[in-house]
Amino acid sequence: MTIRVVLADDEDLVRAGLRIILDAEPDLEVVGEAADGAAVLPVVRRERPDVVLMDVRMPALDGIEATRRLTALDAPPRILVVTTFENDDYVYDALRAGADGFLLKRTRPDELVRAIKLVASGEALLFPAAIRALAAARRPSARTPGLERLTEREGDVLRLMAKGLSNSEIAAELVVSPETVKTHVGNVLAKLGARDRTQAVIAAYESGFVSPG
Repeated sequence: MTIRVVLADDEDLVRAGLRIILDAEPDLEVVGEAADGAAVLPVVRRERPDVVLMDVRMPALDGIEATRRLTALDAPPRILVVTTFENDDYVYDALRAGADGFLLKRTRPDELVRAIKLVASGEALLFPAAIRALAAARRPSARTPGLERLTEREGDVLRLMAKGLSNSEIAAELVVSPETVKTHVGNVLAKLGARDRTQAVIAAYESGFVSPG
């Protein structure tokens, strides 16, 4: 199956470079481009891509608001934020808005391709150390609705998710089956109203449920 990709970046050279890299892959296809956040919305509606590579700093409409609007669609694409600095507050806000992960613009081509395929498969590209650093710069806010409904085991799973552990790694840590962990993760996301693991982890940090330290 070919993964359809839209590129959203205000720099022509960046888009051209990304297109060259992705068009060289037999199972990836660039189906559209946008030079600002406002332009990406009609492109996505028209082309229905699987993944959007979204620059966070763009004119007219930044990547954060564009991400928020895309995730509100009935069938939203997966969104990978592309940024120059991993400690950029824009990245954190884009993840909160529903982005599935982020990449640095200096990412190697093979890592870029792997990341696109990963999020297209439904996974979140979670960088726990970077999210922890971003969360540490902000004070915990009010508790996230739903946290008090987590069972003790679901709380354990959320803490391990915040460390960046996969389902199989969490299963090994808790001595349960991966299927059981998958069920717990689903329950955590449902109770927190989180779109994916990234949003759940951010909510855990913001509420103080998990400490960035």
